[in-house]
Amino acid sequence: MQWAHDILVIGGGIVGLTTAIRLREAGATVAVYDRGEFGREASWAGAGILPPGNPERAVTPIDRLRAIGAVEFPRISTQLRESTGIDNGYRVNGGIEYLFADDEYSLELWAHEGIRFERIDDDRVPGATAYHVPVMAQVRNPRHLRALIAEANRLGIGLFPNRGIEAWDRVDGHVAGIELADGSRVFADRFLVAAGPWSERLLGPLDCHLGVHPIRGQILLLNAGSDAGPTRIAGKRYLVPRGDGLVLVGSTEEPEAGFAKQTTSGGLADLREFANGLLPELTTATVAGAWAGLRPGSPDGLPFLGPVPGQDNVFVATGHGRAGVQLSPGTARFLADRMLGRPTAIPHDAFALDRKPTAPARPAFRS
Repeated sequence: MQWAHDILVIGGGIVGLTTAIRLREAGATVAVYDRGEFGREASWAGAGILPPGNPERAVTPIDRLRAIGAVEFPRISTQLRESTGIDNGYRVNGGIEYLFADDEYSLELWAHEGIRFERIDDDRVPGATAYHVPVMAQVRNPRHLRALIAEANRLGIGLFPNRGIEAWDRVDGHVAGIELADGSRVFADRFLVAAGPWSERLLGPLDCHLGVHPIRGQILLLNAGSDAGPTRIAGKRYLVPRGDGLVLVGSTEEPEAGFAKQTTSGGLADLREFANGLLPELTTATVAGAWAGLRPGSPDGLPFLGPVPGQDNVFVATGHGRAGVQLSPGTARFLADRMLGRPTAIPHDAFALDRKPTAPARPAFRS
């Protein structure tokens, strides 16, 4: 049988595109298929918060994955700008984390990584202590996606939006290709499922049931008219000033919403109340937009990265929750190394599909 591609990626979000580019740079022929337009789901909807990190000193596998992104995003952003002409909006604007008593375990993890932070006098969030993290960064997700798509095109990666996968094409129990809605078949040597919360449906026919589910997140966009300063994070909520007067206010966390991607008046009202309470100067800001996205949640809060049990040529990258952007460079490195048979910087079992979920993960940053 003749393969059309070395590797076929299913899912054109930030994780799928970043991994496809990493694989192509390693010499593999790659194609990316998506049920809709590339990057229009959780990747587009997110706030693009990039916490700092040190991969060499990160304590847990998930923190190492995040720290790889912190180190690589400046290089990736420069490379994309130089090769595509698209500025993804990467900038270091600093951050303020409001930690409650149950969150202060983070301080030890930050210190172990050598992350700079200091306690500051800020009582805007009752019951929380404020810490300034000066090297927290951000990226503008829609711009970053445009840059990734342009780079994938430049590298000769096959890009096939609006081409949903209907079924796996198997030969003697081995996955050899995919069947599309029009009945056509595409064959490849290896496959990567990076389809966010839709991954569960794709993996079911392979007898792989991970428990990945959609978690709706609503975001409000305000126009403050001027730069509102550093990113501010309080629990699951945040303010991300873009530097041009726009401020992202997020986000809700609604697993009960299923695949309904609509915003709600109640959700947006809660976000506006949070923004006005944290920065009273935003009470006069006008609403510039609002949207919702569906994050891929996992039972223990950790992503699933690796081969499907019993299908050694089908790999998975899903379950990144609210951290897909910051984890995308580390995910791409880890999956590319695994798929190409190279040593990995993180133990294989850390994100294995057949791991036994225990207590929810407690990463160093909640953003």
